[in-house]
Amino acid sequence: MAERVGPPALEIRGLNVFYGASHALQGVDLRLDSGVLSVVGRNGMGKTTLCKAIMGLVPVASGTISFRGQPLVGRSPAEIARLGIGYVPQGRRLWRSLTVDEHLRVVAGRKGAWTIERIYATFPRLAERRNNGGAQLSGGEQQMLAISRALLQNPQLLVMDEPTEGLAPVIVAQVEEMMIRLAEDGEIDVLVIEQNIGVACEVAQQVAIMVNGRINRTAPARELAADRDLQQRLLGVGRHGHDDTPMPAAPEASPARQQEPAGGPVRIYLSNPHPPTRWSQPVPVATIERTARIVTTAPVAPLASAQTELRPLAAPGAEVVLVAGTLDTKGAELRYIRDLIRAAGLPVRLVDLSTTGGHSGAEIPAHQIAAFHPRGASGVFTGDRGQAVAGMTEAFARWIVRQQGIAGIISAGGSGGTAIVAPAMRALPVGVPKLIVSTVASGDVRRYVGPADITMMHSVADVQGLNAITEEVLANAAHAMVGMVQARRAARPRGAARPAIGLTMFGVTTRCVQQVVEALHGEWDCLVFHATGIGGQAMEKLIDGGKMTGVIDLTTTEVCDMMMGGVFPCTDDRFGAVIRTRIPYIGSVGALDMVNFGPPDTVPAKYAGRVFYQHNPQVTLMRTTAEECAAMGRWIGERLNRMEGPVRFFLPEGGVSALDAPGQPFHDPAAREALFQALEATVRQTPARQLLRVPHNINDPQFAAAIVAAFRSLHQGPRPARRRDSHR
Repeated sequence: MAERVGPPALEIRGLNVFYGASHALQGVDLRLDSGVLSVVGRNGMGKTTLCKAIMGLVPVASGTISFRGQPLVGRSPAEIARLGIGYVPQGRRLWRSLTVDEHLRVVAGRKGAWTIERIYATFPRLAERRNNGGAQLSGGEQQMLAISRALLQNPQLLVMDEPTEGLAPVIVAQVEEMMIRLAEDGEIDVLVIEQNIGVACEVAQQVAIMVNGRINRTAPARELAADRDLQQRLLGVGRHGHDDTPMPAAPEASPARQQEPAGGPVRIYLSNPHPPTRWSQPVPVATIERTARIVTTAPVAPLASAQTELRPLAAPGAEVVLVAGTLDTKGAELRYIRDLIRAAGLPVRLVDLSTTGGHSGAEIPAHQIAAFHPRGASGVFTGDRGQAVAGMTEAFARWIVRQQGIAGIISAGGSGGTAIVAPAMRALPVGVPKLIVSTVASGDVRRYVGPADITMMHSVADVQGLNAITEEVLANAAHAMVGMVQARRAARPRGAARPAIGLTMFGVTTRCVQQVVEALHGEWDCLVFHATGIGGQAMEKLIDGGKMTGVIDLTTTEVCDMMMGGVFPCTDDRFGAVIRTRIPYIGSVGALDMVNFGPPDTVPAKYAGRVFYQHNPQVTLMRTTAEECAAMGRWIGERLNRMEGPVRFFLPEGGVSALDAPGQPFHDPAAREALFQALEATVRQTPARQLLRVPHNINDPQFAAAIVAAFRSLHQGPRPARRRDSHR
């Protein structure tokens, strides 16, 4: 068959269709240049809905359908038929009172290769039954008549929904031969929906596989016909009907998961006060809340299988880019980003994080995200904006950690939208591209970025409509995301990785860390973190994520700022990752002699008269007192007691920083000794948990050598197995 020049016979991009709250088609992309294309899938996957959307029989929420370059969305079924598209519906749809011949004469008239005589020659059985009514035909004869009726319109494109259903094998072979001949002659292009894998692979060179309302993949027909495992995995061939498509294994539940009440008063919500129909609109949240009733229940053991359905983002081994945001207010902007990424050739999914409860046409709708809230959608669609935003934030974070196949994620919005997406982005592994275009990106973004590798881009103008400024900024962001994803895919695989260890450093402990890294870097991948609050959190995030084999936590100064109100505080979960993972821990009291503030005029008035050191015009350091050091020693000691892995915690008697050496501004032996004694009084020492005094300053070579020796002793031979606590 000669290749056709011009637009494809059928092109579908980003097609979304809903039935009420059910998302039937989710971002379907499909292209038929010419010839025959088969679409296969199990029952309920959206195949018939796809046919109806092409023919204008169901409303399209978003996306495009083009027939030889002409848009179909918004046209009536009659207009679509007149353009040259024939339809063989599932279920035949014949008139019971009309004879076979009358059926054919009703639709005959359009000039072309297919005539009533040719129909009778192709299907001799219909010629024999030409005077029988539609109700007098067998199922196979009815199917032949439905196909014939569509062919008599001499369409340019024929859409056939289950054309061989109910046919005898001999008639199936006849229909196969007819479709193959159509492809060879180039008379009519055919989109055939089939459950019969043999037919689908016989009549077409390419077969699209539909799973859960999406085109999972398009495979060569020969490969699909020969790949029994693929057929079983995606189509359920040879399995029981209830056997679901395998889903990726869900990661471990988030520590923040809330426990459901064991019993007592419970509100019962009725989401459909009236029996729903396919035209029903979603019931307003206020109505659901108002009609709820309260009952008292006995404690019920949770069912392990009672989990929210998790739909895969992409085919196994494939990845997609997520464009996430509140489509009710930022729809045009987010779709603009989505279209640019898709035009660059990357698969992309639109994720709606709106809290109004309406339909947006996103491939991943808001109600699907909201279902991952501990209380379900009722925890998100509350009617109160603050509660709804907080609920969607939690639901999105819980949803994203259970996903696989994320190539990157990008968002655009104001402070509310940024607050919703940022926690979910922080939950993704380091390295996955993360970009937020936001109105708040030119200010203090620590609470959004946290310890993650999130890129923030200032929107310049408000993200409120497309204009000369926002289009340029959003286009830069979209292309930046494309570049990051493509570069990450094209990157050469790294060689055999050395085991990674985390080290904490401050300016006043730099020399010590440099000496330790120099001694270990040939055997270990040394990741150094600046102890500025976020630095410690970043290191512990990697420890929690299993990226670290060990830790040399020499600079614990973030505890000073947490307890005394400095600008580089840790959280009260400092050391928590080490406690949870039980990895070997080597630590020290680096820079616990100082609290960090900004310029001198930012130091709280309550600290007037203290010992200060001007590190630079923007950083003022305050020496900690003996009382403060003792308090920090007790707090750190309690955390060390909770560590079940090997612990070696070093106390440098010659000073805890470069400023705590003899002759330096913060040299205070009494304060230092108060810190050490508080630690020794608090820590329950065992052979595995030891405090070690060293008669040197923390930056002396002898101290660094002691650290390296202790590290090697803990990591020689088989490394201890790592476990996680069941709760934080």
